[in-house]
Amino acid sequence: MAYILVADDDEILAEMVRHRLSAVGHEVATVEDGQQLLDQIDHRLPDAILLDAMMPILSGMDTLEQLKENPLHRDIPVVMMTARRSQQDVLAALKAGAADYVTKPFSPEDLALRIEGLLARRRSVSADGGFRHSLH
Repeated sequence: MAYILVADDDEILAEMVRHRLSAVGHEVATVEDGQQLLDQIDHRLPDAILLDAMMPILSGMDTLEQLKENPLHRDIPVVMMTARRSQQDVLAALKAGAADYVTKPFSPEDLALRIEGLLARRRSVSADGGFRHSLH
């Protein structure tokens, strides 16, 4: 299926996400902070990233901004996972380039479905050579 990189300093949550996504056939790696994520993707580009907003060393928002500034990484879909629920936080993440925003606590099944949809849309765009077809 897909290679998914999860960055979250909550070890239990990261393991729960890894277990759920692995159960549906994905290869999942976990890291504890944004800097580890940036170091990890230099070795292997993930198909998607799940990114906690509040982490030590390099926050999720700072990590997202660095990902989107890099031409090699800007097309990797990023799902923000956070306890921050304000509209301002959601809009800031989406404006910075997040593909989706999930608030904690969340259902592992819901997260898995969101990831499946995100990956399906990415495959669809890739199959079209990057072009979207108009319905008109």
